[in-house]
Amino acid sequence: MTVVSPDTIFSLQGGGLEAAALELFRYQYRENDLYRAYTDALRIAPASVKSILEIPYLPIQFFKSHTVVSGTFEPELLFESSGTTQTINSRHLVKESAIYTRSFMTAFEQFYGPVDDYVILGLLPSYLERQHSSLVRMVQEMVTRSGHPESGFYLYEHDKLYHQLRALEARGQRVLLIGVTFGLLDFAEQYTLDLRHTIVMETGGMKGRREEWTRQEVHAFLQERLGASVIHAEYGMTELLSQAYSKGNGLFATPPWMKILLRDENDPFQLSTGKGAGVINVIDLANIHSCAFIATEDIGRIHANGLFEVLGRLDNSALRGCSLMVS
Repeated sequence: MTVVSPDTIFSLQGGGLEAAALELFRYQYRENDLYRAYTDALRIAPASVKSILEIPYLPIQFFKSHTVVSGTFEPELLFESSGTTQTINSRHLVKESAIYTRSFMTAFEQFYGPVDDYVILGLLPSYLERQHSSLVRMVQEMVTRSGHPESGFYLYEHDKLYHQLRALEARGQRVLLIGVTFGLLDFAEQYTLDLRHTIVMETGGMKGRREEWTRQEVHAFLQERLGASVIHAEYGMTELLSQAYSKGNGLFATPPWMKILLRDENDPFQLSTGKGAGVINVIDLANIHSCAFIATEDIGRIHANGLFEVLGRLDNSALRGCSLMVS
């Protein structure tokens, strides 16, 4: 059993991530048959891995074709990516639902404060129609923990949402309106508001539902129509149990147990933690029981202040829920 416990992971501060990551790497090499086979195929000896730049990162496509687990267990949760009818969905088996809840709640409150300060309004139409959405699970738990009777989900009831937001704004109530991109755009095309007490947070998600826009175009439109000074965003995916958050301009920060690295598009084993552009690799230490080291298909840039942005997708990658066009 790994000694990298949830208590250790979610109390990380400062430079503690690298030591925890190396320990978790060694555990997952022993206990994850797929990850061990992948590491061995690369001819990487675990004893030779001394930094996070030397850890092998599992291509995210394996979540579509294989069961990615560390150890043997009966999962408490199954998360599936949204995909399309033409794509194969990713599957993430979650051993302990409590780890996922602790991950997203701890991260959210580190960035935004206590969840019970907010009325949580979820505009997740297509996701609500699916059984195994990690995003719906997250927002449902936030709705419950907010404790406000007005918190809840909206499918396509845009008129009801409009009047609810107006009423909450009138009394100065702090609100989090979290929605998939196409849902927020559909709503903002119908209604205009002047939101001063509401955080508008997009989670990505165009998926062919409408013409693809750049993130800048999406945010500018939502700001103009909804009266929000900035548009916040969440960066997460089915294969991860943690999220990064942007408080404006599409620049994301990670919680202490999550880290973004960049790989060279032409040399996937050339990694960097410094500023510049490349393809995003993610360390998510909350993935104790699957794989904490994921090579995504998102193109990104790390800035000098340590924040990162998502620029788009690799040309040959499958369409995913978080896709926005390269600006």
